Amino acid sequence: MAQNVYGVDIGTSNFKMFSKEKSRILNEKNIIAIANKKEIFAVGDKAYEMYEKSPDSIKVSFPVKYGVIADIENMQTLFSSFFKLINDNKKLNGPTEFYIAVPTDITEVEKRAFYELIVDSKIRAKNVFIVDKPVADAIGAGIDVTEARGIMIVNIGADTTEISVLSLGGIVISKSVKIGGNRLDDSIISTVKRVYNLVIGSKTAENLKRQLGSAVKVDEIFCKGFGRNVVSGLPVSVDISSDVIYSAIVDPLHSIMDSIKMILERTPPELAADIINTGIYVTGGTSNINNLERFIKEETNLNVNIVENPSESVVRGLMGVVNTPSFKTVAYTPQDKNYN
Repeated sequence: MAQNVYGVDIGTSNFKMFSKEKSRILNEKNIIAIANKKEIFAVGDKAYEMYEKSPDSIKVSFPVKYGVIADIENMQTLFSSFFKLINDNKKLNGPTEFYIAVPTDITEVEKRAFYELIVDSKIRAKNVFIVDKPVADAIGAGIDVTEARGIMIVNIGADTTEISVLSLGGIVISKSVKIGGNRLDDSIISTVKRVYNLVIGSKTAENLKRQLGSAVKVDEIFCKGFGRNVVSGLPVSVDISSDVIYSAIVDPLHSIMDSIKMILERTPPELAADIINTGIYVTGGTSNINNLERFIKEETNLNVNIVENPSESVVRGLMGVVNTPSFKTVAYTPQDKNYN
C-alpha cells in the first residue's frame, strides 16, 4: 500500500478529506472566493465568511451543484488547497493513494469528473480508487456492508437526497432527488418574505432552520430574524415563529418522504424484511433537522437511525475501507468496473 493514503468526499456544501498518516479529517466549506476574476482570495471556511457579503470585485461561488462538479477549474484549485492544508503545507515523500466517494444516480461523464479531478491534478497519485457514496455512507454508519442483508441509507445533503438499498457490498436500488438543505433554506426565505415582509439571506435562513426548524409540528417558539423590510427598505429585526418555519419546510420534507416510500415499494421482499429489522439509516448534514427521526417513523412505521455526526459519515466510511481489509472489495477503478 502507498505511504500516504487519503479519502475524499466532495459534497455540495462541504469538502471532507481524511489522511491515514495524520489520522484526522479536514472538513471545510466547499467554496472559493476569486478577486478580479483571476486571483484566489480565499477558500473553504474563510471564503464562506464572505458569502453574500463580498463586493462586486470578489466572486464567491460553490463549484459543486446538485452533487456534481459544475466548475472543474475552481474545484481543482480547492482540491489542491485542501490537500496542502491537511498536510500542513509540507512536501510529501513516497507514493500517494486516493479513495474518492462518487454519487451513483448521475451520468457516466459526471462520475468520471470526480475521478479525473484527482488524476489530472498536480498531485501525483499512484492509485485512485472509487467507492460508491451510499456504500461508504453505510460503512461510516458502522454497518458491515459485505453481509447478505438489506440496508437502507438515506443521505440528505445540501442540494440532493440520495436514497439507496444495499446488499453484499453493492447497490440494489438507488434514487437521487434534487431536494436538500438548500431547498429548505430557499423555502424559508420566500415564506419569511411573504409572512413578515422581510428579505433575509441564505445564512439567516439556515440559522432559522437550525434553531426553529422541525419535521413535525411542535409548540411555538420564536427567534430573531434580521433582514431588510420590503416596504421601508430599512434593516430590521423580527421575531420569527417556529410555525412559519415549519410551514416552509414541510412540503420539501414530504417530497423526500415520497421518494423514500417509492424506493421501499420497489425493494425486493427479502431485503425489505431486513430493513424492517434494522430500520432506515439517515445521514447527511440536513438530517440534523429537529424531529426528523419522528417524522420518518410516523410516515413509514419503520425504526429510524440518525447516524452520529451525519455530515462526516461518508468520509468515515472511506477511512473504514482503507483500514479494514474485508471492505477493500467495494473500491474499484474505472478499468475494473463500467459505470452504470
